[in-house]
Amino acid sequence: MNHAAAPRPHKGVKQPERPPLLQVLGPGLITGASDDDPSGIATYSQAGAQFGFGLTWVMLFSWPLMCAIQEISARIGRVTGRGIAGNLKKHYPAPVVYSIVLLLVVANVINLGADLGAMGAALKLLIGGPQLVYVALFGLITVLLEVFSRYSRYVSILKWLTLSLFAYVGVVFVVKMPWLEVARSLVIPQISFTPAYMTVVVAILGTTISPYLFFWQAEEEVEEVKERPDAKPLKRAPAQGPEELRRIRIDTWVGMGFSNAVALFIILTTAATLHAHGITNIETSAQAAEALRPIAGKLAFTIFAVGIIGTGFLAIPVLAGSAAYALGETFGWPVGLSRKLGRAKAFYAAIAVATLVGVLLNNSPIDPIKALFWSAVINGVVAVPVMALMMHLSSHRAAMGEFKLHRGLKAVGWLSTAVMAAAAVGLFATWGK
Repeated sequence: MNHAAAPRPHKGVKQPERPPLLQVLGPGLITGASDDDPSGIATYSQAGAQFGFGLTWVMLFSWPLMCAIQEISARIGRVTGRGIAGNLKKHYPAPVVYSIVLLLVVANVINLGADLGAMGAALKLLIGGPQLVYVALFGLITVLLEVFSRYSRYVSILKWLTLSLFAYVGVVFVVKMPWLEVARSLVIPQISFTPAYMTVVVAILGTTISPYLFFWQAEEEVEEVKERPDAKPLKRAPAQGPEELRRIRIDTWVGMGFSNAVALFIILTTAATLHAHGITNIETSAQAAEALRPIAGKLAFTIFAVGIIGTGFLAIPVLAGSAAYALGETFGWPVGLSRKLGRAKAFYAAIAVATLVGVLLNNSPIDPIKALFWSAVINGVVAVPVMALMMHLSSHRAAMGEFKLHRGLKAVGWLSTAVMAAAAVGLFATWGK
């Protein structure tokens, strides 16, 4: 991607002084990496601890589904010049839009609070000290960076934070791994229709295919248009279509591939250590990392704990930002991380309030790792109506012009929606049995 600066900066936009890093990969890479947040880490850890290698196949199965729905999200933003909420507001009844946005904001704030709690617990585990103070400090740092950093610099920070995910790749290579068993579990699923199994499957799908990711990637494509003086929404500049859609596809498939590979490594690590030693239930946010210490050694424990903090710094602004984008487009506020604070006061206030509520949730008696796990289940259920509306929207010429979905992408997108719906139905059908 070329990010040439405008010759004369607009007074309402935080203009970059230098181009961002990783010119080719952008919204897709950041979106995919933010998917492996502390919520995801907890979910994948629980999957590995409870079922060993038995759920690794879900990561391989979900990759093309995740890529399809995220590519569709990005296309909606790049083609129309609006985010998901803005398009829903334009094409669907207000009660539908308000309901979707409300569910998104609630799920995001729960997820955000649980992620902050996990970060605080991880730092306490590493150095000791007051966990709630760490939670508040992490929340303050992310808000300050999101509000006051120039857009291009902030994007560069997020891209650098994606490197924290390599911590979980590294852990795999310091524990003993039965690779033949791993390969077999990847390609030969052993599915169980028990409530426990279905709950974890929905949680995995809910943390890999999450509504906040749809809203974020679409909005970041809109931000890219704002930052590039030569770029326009593809409906207004169809000649830019082939190159931009190719960029989106590469960015998305690489970003989601990176995300799912890291998730797979987390499952492998906990399966080969915790599950193999009879630890099948994760009760606290610290236990997932702490349990590795006597089994895999201090290095694995430290890497795992540090990774929770690094991925949290990546995910918190995405969760708060996607909620603020959705609220802003729904109520007609000026939105965008490229805008100065004075030009988007309500948008930045929404980011700050969402983060503050997340901090305050950590004063409740809710177990952090269970909150993380159940936030993933909530996302798995909320995703279904959002995905259905996105598929309907992106398949119609009124919204997308000549860039409405082609048959292949449409088929995989609807398959992804059907899988999420089936997983949610399976969860409720087996509940209590």
